[in-house]
Order: sequence, then C-alpha cells, then structure tokens
Amino acid sequence: MTDLQLYDYWRSSAAFRVRIGLNLKGLEYTSLPIDLMRDAQSAADYLQRNPQGLVPALTTGEGQLLTQSIAILEWLEETIPEPPLLPAGPLERARVRSMVQAIACDIHPLNNLRVQRYLVDSLGLDEEAKLTWYHHWIALGFAALEQQVTGELYCFGPGPTLADICLVPQMYNARRFQQDLAPYPRLVAITEHLEQLPAFAAAAPEAVVTA
Repeated sequence: MTDLQLYDYWRSSAAFRVRIGLNLKGLEYTSLPIDLMRDAQSAADYLQRNPQGLVPALTTGEGQLLTQSIAILEWLEETIPEPPLLPAGPLERARVRSMVQAIACDIHPLNNLRVQRYLVDSLGLDEEAKLTWYHHWIALGFAALEQQVTGELYCFGPGPTLADICLVPQMYNARRFQQDLAPYPRLVAITEHLEQLPAFAAAAPEAVVTA
C-alpha cells in the first residue's frame, strides 16, 4: 500500500493511535501536520476534506479520505491483515473492542482539546478546577480498565492489539495532566513495555515533533 497521507498533529492522542497502527503494519506514509493550537483544523480547505475539523484523517492510495482513528485502524486491519491487531475468535475480538471503546469513547473525549477549551472559555474553570474535573473522569475510566486488561505485557493476548494502540496515547495524556497512576499498576507496566517497542516509540509525540 502506497501514497498514504496522514493529516496529523504531534500531540493528538487519536493521531498517535493511527501512527502506531501504521507502524505496526509496516506501512510508510506522509505526515501532513495540522496545527491544532493555531486552529488549522478549522481552515476552510481542511473542513472541505473533513467536515468534523478533527485529526487524524487518512488519504488512502486510491485517494479516499478516512476519518476517526478507530475506523482508520479497523480499515487497516481489514486491508492489511498481518500482523493482526485483533484476536482470531469473535469473543476475544469483542473483549479487545470493549477496551478500545472504553478508551476512545469514554475516556479520551474528556481530554480532547476542544473540550478542555470549553471548560475554560465557556464555563470559566481555572487550571486547578479543570485538572480536578479531568482527574475525576480519567480515574473512573482507568479504574475499570485496570480490571479489564488480562496480560502483563499487553492488554490482551500475546502481542499488540487495538487496545494497546489506544492505551499508550491515553497514558501519555494522563502523565501530561499529572494524573495519579499509582492505582493502576497493570496499566503502567503494560504501557512501559509497549513504549519500548519500535512501532510505539517511533509514533510518540516527541519522536514526531523532532523528526
């Protein structure tokens, strides 16, 4: 697969997921940075491509634009089946997808930039109040996820899955916002292992912004 173009932002956790997935699949791609801090996602030309005004978005080799990180990752899994990022069995795949959705649907949106801006600009929260709000919801999500993971090196099974791809960016954000991670030793141990793997390390925000 060639000519993949990723509309990207170095510190976007959703874009981080897709970078990991592309790396695990061994795919080369061109990164097209969209500076969220300068509201480049709201520019007319970008909104014509992606009406949601979000990153990531991926242009396929056939010139089709895909949006939403989980949809992109599922497309990668369906078109490039090796190495697999979902288990073989239906029940096991559902377990992994449950963890994916817990992160992508329940946890991640709360630290999305536009949500954080709304808390400050529209509700008038100061930085301390914003972090208190954030910490409450992340702790709630991580407490459940800590019980869901079944492995010591990976969230589920003997290798990386979509759940691991979602976990690492979310843990990156949690550290960034000074979340207390002591209650989640399994999540911390899995993340520390994953961050040493080349596909994850090369996708990390610091690796991308200095590339």
